[in-house]
Amino acid sequence: MTLSVDDSAGGSSAPPPGVSLCVPTSPHARAKRQIATLMEEVETLKQDKAIKHRKTTYYISQGRAIRRMVVLYSPIEDLVAENDRRCEDTDSDSSTEQDRLQRGYIELTKSLPWIHEKLATLDHEESEEMLRKLKRGADSARGDDTGTLKDLVASWVNIQCSPIPLVRTDDKHHRGFINDACGKLLCPAEWRWEDPAAGIRDRTTSFIVSENSWPIFMYENYEADAKNLECGLMKSKLLIMGFKAIFTSPSSANEVDGDGDGDGADIIENCRRARRRSDQAKVKTCVASIIGMRKVTPRAIAYVACQIRFALSNITSWRTVDRDFDYQIFWNNIVDFFEDPPGPAARSRMNQLLEWWTRKVFGRNH
Repeated sequence: MTLSVDDSAGGSSAPPPGVSLCVPTSPHARAKRQIATLMEEVETLKQDKAIKHRKTTYYISQGRAIRRMVVLYSPIEDLVAENDRRCEDTDSDSSTEQDRLQRGYIELTKSLPWIHEKLATLDHEESEEMLRKLKRGADSARGDDTGTLKDLVASWVNIQCSPIPLVRTDDKHHRGFINDACGKLLCPAEWRWEDPAAGIRDRTTSFIVSENSWPIFMYENYEADAKNLECGLMKSKLLIMGFKAIFTSPSSANEVDGDGDGDGADIIENCRRARRRSDQAKVKTCVASIIGMRKVTPRAIAYVACQIRFALSNITSWRTVDRDFDYQIFWNNIVDFFEDPPGPAARSRMNQLLEWWTRKVFGRNH
C-alpha cells in the first residue's frame, strides 16, 4: 500500500506497518540514477586496481636491486627479523651470521631508503605482500643477469684464452671442469691446473673444489701467489667486465683496459651526456644510475663473482650447491673478506681495493 502526499499531510501518527512513504518517481529516472551509481562503483574499482598495479610494478622494480646489492640468497625477512631482534635485545652477543644479516639490513635501507619507514606503517599481511613483490623483482633481475653473462662470459673466455675448440655461447654442457679454458679459470688458486698431481685436469675422484678456495678467475692476470693468496685477489679482468656488463652496460664491459691500475671511463656521466644529446632517440639508463650506485660495494662484487662462477660452470639452472661447491657460502666468504677484515691493516687494504674498483668501473670522479 502506498500513502500519497495528500493522505499523509498534517498527520502526526506513524504510518501503519507495511505502508511506504515513497514519493512516486519516473522508472526511467530511477534507472539512470542506479546506472550512475554502478558506474561510480566500477570507476572506483578500476582506480583501486590501477593503484594496486602501480604498487606491484613499483615494488618489483625496486626489488631488482636486492640480489645485486644486498643479499643473494638470504630471505629479506631474515634481514628484517635480525634488525628487530637487535632493537628488542640490545645486550646479547651476535654471531658472524647475525652480523652479516644486520649489515645486509643496513645495505637494504641504503638501496631502498623508503623501506624502513614503510615496514613500520604496514600491517603483517601488507608487509608480507610487499616483501613477496620485492623478492619477485630481485629474482627476476638475477635471472636476467644470468642469461646475459651466459653468452658474454663464453665470448670473453674465447677472446682472452683462445681455447680449442672455442667455448660455445649457446651451450653450457661443455663448460666447467670438462673444458680446459673454463676448468683452468675455476681451478682453486692454491693448485695448478696443469699439475697432474692436483688431479683436477684429469678429473680424478680425489680432488674437491669447494667454496673455501678462491678460484683463479678472481685473480689479476689469472695467476695467484701461493705464498700470498691475497695478492691480486679480486682484481681480474673477467670480474671487472662482468661487473660492468651488469651495472653499467654490456657494451661498456669491452672498454675495460685490462688488469692494472688504470682508471675506467666515467660511465654514469657518459650516459647523462648521451641522454642530453638524444632529443628523440631513447637511451637506456644503466643499472648503476637507476639504483643510485656511485661506488662499488663488497656485496655487488660478491654477486658478480657468483654470476661469473656460474657462467663458467656446466650447470644449466641456478642453484645453491654445485657438487662440493656452495654458492651461498662462497658469497658469504667474499662479503666477509671485505666487511669483516681481521684488523686495521686488513681493513685499510680492503678500503683501498674498493677505491680501486670504483675507479676501474666509474672513473676517477666517483
